Amino acid sequence: MPFRENIHYGHGSFFIKALNNLVGQGNFYLEGDDAYENVKQWHVHNPPTAEQVYAERDRLKAEWEKQTYARERKFDYPELGELADAIYWKEKGDNSKMEAYIAKIDAIKKQFPKT
Repeated sequence: MPFRENIHYGHGSFFIKALNNLVGQGNFYLEGDDAYENVKQWHVHNPPTAEQVYAERDRLKAEWEKQTYARERKFDYPELGELADAIYWKEKGDNSKMEAYIAKIDAIKKQFPKT
């Protein structure tokens, strides 16, 4: 499992993802840092404006940040083997492991709530 410090957007930059969303992958040539003025060539008839690109970038970033709780939770959730064991013992009449498992999940959801 990855370390919590390594949680980051793993699909390149939000800027490039925004460009790909707006004009399709490979339909632009970007030279240098992620900035509209660094797009040196467009391979489409109607390229997006800077405002459109930055609005899409900001939308993608907000969508990513909205899911922070889910990325944080996955580091603390118990292993699935623990759930399988709890299910087994519940079927055998001992609900204590399932109650403990659910208590762990509840604590994690409380620590990292959906916002």
